[in-house]
Amino acid sequence: MISSRISGRPRPAGHFALSRLRQTFQRLGTCPTLGCILPPDQQDFLPGQHFDIRFEVHAPKNGSEAFNDGEPDEKFTVTIAKDNGKPQSIASFFELKEPSLEKWTFSWYEDLFAQDAKTPSVVNVASKIYRQVALYEPGTYTVTLNYYSGKTTTATWVVRPLATKKKAKNVILFIGDGMTTNMITAARLLAHKSINGKYQSTLQLDKFPTLGHQMTHSIDSFITDSANSASALYTGHKTTVNAMGVYVDSSPDKFDDPKVETIVELLKRIWGSAWGAVSTAFIADATPTALTAHTRSRYEYGALIEQALNGFSKPSWTKQDGPDVYFGGGAEQFLPSSASYQGKDYYAEFAKKGYSVSLNKTSLLALPDDKKALGIFCKSNLPVWLDRNIFPENTMKLKNDPSGASGPAKDIPGQKEMTLKAIDILHKRGGKDGFFLMSEAASIDKQMHVLDYERPLGDLLELDDTVRATIQKLQDLGELNNTLIVVTADHGHGFDVFGGADTKYLAAQHDKDDRHKRSAVGCTMNPDYPSTRSSSRVSATTRGPTSLSTGTRAT
Repeated sequence: MISSRISGRPRPAGHFALSRLRQTFQRLGTCPTLGCILPPDQQDFLPGQHFDIRFEVHAPKNGSEAFNDGEPDEKFTVTIAKDNGKPQSIASFFELKEPSLEKWTFSWYEDLFAQDAKTPSVVNVASKIYRQVALYEPGTYTVTLNYYSGKTTTATWVVRPLATKKKAKNVILFIGDGMTTNMITAARLLAHKSINGKYQSTLQLDKFPTLGHQMTHSIDSFITDSANSASALYTGHKTTVNAMGVYVDSSPDKFDDPKVETIVELLKRIWGSAWGAVSTAFIADATPTALTAHTRSRYEYGALIEQALNGFSKPSWTKQDGPDVYFGGGAEQFLPSSASYQGKDYYAEFAKKGYSVSLNKTSLLALPDDKKALGIFCKSNLPVWLDRNIFPENTMKLKNDPSGASGPAKDIPGQKEMTLKAIDILHKRGGKDGFFLMSEAASIDKQMHVLDYERPLGDLLELDDTVRATIQKLQDLGELNNTLIVVTADHGHGFDVFGGADTKYLAAQHDKDDRHKRSAVGCTMNPDYPSTRSSSRVSATTRGPTSLSTGTRAT
């Protein structure tokens, strides 16, 4: 949401580092002019994918963009044309009734100086929104907003043709939240032995036939977060940080922004496929809820659970009757309290709609495969693999029982147990129509935020083990050749692997200078790859790589 402008006259490139930078904030991301089209320019759609279209005309009353005495053009017109054909009005093209004109005012700070001085710029807005439209024919569409007697804003949209042959009945999407390639390297070093530069075994992730990279920036900033990135994965459309399933407009309502249909909404509407979400985070967190969420604010946790279960009614949207599987943490949004939607008991709300409800691993494994299932296994994020399996005493210090009792959650499943049970249920319920499952290793990200390296790498290895077990499960069910498995991160963190560190030697250099201490770190000439021999040259916790963080990125 921040752009930089260099003040003063242009200078040679060699003087760039000495230039003073002024940060200026955007009035509205994706809208550099006073006329806004949402979805904005350069968006791609699947044929038949539902979305809303919002047009806004801005009239700033003050500040550097003050225009027209703060009076927005209420008589703006909008047209659409396919493949350079004749433009038609939006209403006639989509065979809709012309929507009512909406008006509101919003304010923003142009820069940090204005923010400190508490002198906002005020903008009056005239707007129209066209709800739940779709483009069914592949091609290029040009949308034009005409306003202020001669000003125009245009957006070009592309509808991509679908594949002529359906290649997979089922899709399983694994997300290692915040997982970078360097973290995968570190996890491989920890878990797999190398002799003379040859690994004796590898990660399951290493065995995938196709590998690639993705650019995770948001639509209007360089750094993304888990909400926007999940929304991009599920809809094919980038949006603004903190937003999910919408293009962010300037209206005061967090839930009326123009929406775009997600993959599970589309699959359910067209094919009737089963779908589910598994997460080691609280289930109202961004990555799982973005499958059904439509809001500019990821933090409306209670409302997002309501959306997942019952969908949108106002304004109208794709009918939603709840996931077939919902497994994770986050009892706060299910127990009746100020954290749940309207204070309701969402364990009861799910049960009313036919869900089996599980609060521990034993009952999870006993769930029937033919019924919808809700599994909530602690109050917040699930304890990480390292604490559940190596340091279980840590889990006993918590007061996170999902029933609301004051003690710790016990008998907690991990990502593997939740995912395999989810596959059993979705396979049964999806049948010939198939299923979509998202399974998230959330605490790779959450533990990297606090620079606790052993725990996120442990959860990355749990993710890898879950992928391996999933492949075996699908093979046992006879569905492996019918299932597309994708493993991806949603964004990264600053993280690197630089070799071994002799922590015993380092501790003994407390009275030496930094240059002397640096010799404890093995980099290129003396990396001292960890082995099974007895030695003091080990990393902070185990004979494995030492991790160096260079700072964190968003969620």
